[in-house]
Formats: sequence, C-alpha cells, structure tokens
Amino acid sequence: MARRGRPVVEEVSSMPEWSVAEPQKLTFDAPVTTLRVRVVNGTVNVVGTGEDSARLEVSDVEGPPLTVSQQDGVVTVAYDDLQWKGFLKRFDFKGWRRSAAVTLAVPAGARVEVGAVGAATMVSGIEGRTEVRGVTGGTTLVGLSGPVHAETVSGSIEAQGLTGELRCVSVSGDLTVVEAAGSSVRADSVSGSMIVDLTPAGEAPQVALTNVTGEIAVRLPHPADAEVEVDTTSGAVSNAFEDLRVSGQWGAKRVTGRLGAGSGRLKATTVSGSVALLRRPPVEEEFPGADGPTDGPSHGPATGPTDGPLDGPTDKKVL
Repeated sequence: MARRGRPVVEEVSSMPEWSVAEPQKLTFDAPVTTLRVRVVNGTVNVVGTGEDSARLEVSDVEGPPLTVSQQDGVVTVAYDDLQWKGFLKRFDFKGWRRSAAVTLAVPAGARVEVGAVGAATMVSGIEGRTEVRGVTGGTTLVGLSGPVHAETVSGSIEAQGLTGELRCVSVSGDLTVVEAAGSSVRADSVSGSMIVDLTPAGEAPQVALTNVTGEIAVRLPHPADAEVEVDTTSGAVSNAFEDLRVSGQWGAKRVTGRLGAGSGRLKATTVSGSVALLRRPPVEEEFPGADGPTDGPSHGPATGPTDGPLDGPTDKKVL
C-alpha cells in the first residue's frame, strides 16, 4: 500500500508503460487522440485543453499500482485486472481494497472512456466522444460538445451545458440534465428519477425518456417547438401547456399534441412513475436586467446569484 503524503514525482514520459504506486506526475509529449481510464474508488477528473499533449497527476494511490501506458495516440490509466469489456456486469468489487485520485488534462478533441467503480467522475471541456461507465460513484459532465454515452448502476449522472447527443442508461441512479442544447437526449432507467432541462439556444431536439417506477420531469424552452407524446400506465401527469391534450382519467394517461412548428420530438414513457411537463420562462424573465442597468436608482443591495432562479450562475457542481 502506497503511503500518503509522499512528495509528488514529476517526469516527462519517454517509455511506453509505467507502474504508478505513489503520487506522481507524467507529461505525454506525443499527440493524444484517446484516453482510457479504469479505476476503483477515489476520483477521476478529466479536463479538455487546447494542447495536443496530455498531462497526468496521480495525487493518491492505495492498494495495487496503476498501470499507465501510451501507444499509437492512446493513453491508458487502469488496473491490469479491470477490463473495459463487461465492466458493468461485474459485481464482485467489494473485496477490492484500492483507491486512486487521478487528474488528466487531454486535448479537447480526444475520445474519452472512463470506467469507475465507486469513484466520483468529472469530465469537462471535451469535444470528442465521451463514454462513462460507473457502478456506484457519481458522474458529472460539464460543457461537452461531442456525443456522450453514460451508464450507471446506482450512481447519479449530472450534466450541464452539453451541446452534443446524450445517451444515458441507469438502473437506480438519478439523471439531472441542465441547459441541454444537443440534437438528442435519450435515457432509460428502472427506478432512477429523470430531470431534463432544454435550453432555447440549441436546435429543436429529439428527446426519448423511458422509466419504470422513477419520475420524469422535462422543462421545455420558450417558445417550445416539439411533437409531444407522453404515456404512463398508472403514474400521475402534470402539464403546463394548454396546446397539449391530456387523455385518461383513471389508470393509463396520455399527453399528446404539437408545440410550435413541431420540429423537435418529445416522447416519455413510464409504468408507475409520474411525468411533469414544465415551461421555461422567457429569457428576459430568467435574467432580468440582462440588457443593461435601468434608469432608476437602486433600492437596497444587489442580490447574488443564489437569489435568482435555478438556471442562473451557480458555484455548485452542476445545479
């Protein structure tokens, strides 16, 4: 077991493979096109940069060492006995006493693959394809413009400011998507709740959400532009749009209709989970005074971002 508090060792990598058993920094001078990370417990933080090279910092390691390699533009940081194939089909991790805190800065256009068992994962600023597989650790995705595929068993998935396609699959983990501006959002869950907030800045998206017992809440931009089809077998329905028709009094319920030109599509299905269709306020209502100061005097001190609506600036991780 590596000891905590040891000095961080830094070197420029020139060998194809390293065994990292203590805090260490590595710089990869050769261009990096793909990043692959597989860890158990700890944290994973991946940040996209404008450089072609990549940097790795392992600030803490407990248990067996991590194997780091670089070959043909692919950087891999992983345990040798933890493979990507069938990652989420393994449930015998309880006896694994290991942990690692890993931070990587990679080219923004790189493809990123992260497999995390119990580790908290954060990926930001990536323009290439991002794929994250988690078991119990939470996943945070911020400012990604490439396609995203995220899977989890019970860990949460939180995403903000995504402009690419988003595909999520969970068993009981909750999904929260804020300011989505991509062309499509697709998600499937058994019991995890789903909250999807669509921004008016993007094109009319294709949204498909399926749940069994978990709740679904979708906030559409103003003005909304989508064909809507919502079905639930026994869940409650809440609808904020007069142009949509709600049918079914007892048991199964449906919400259908067209908003705007119907360029986008929203399809949501649950068995017993409730479904809520919410309306985003106009931009000028969300950010009053955005066009500049008013002519009148100020009455009292200005309030901070926390006094505004949920969509305003925030210091929190996602929301």
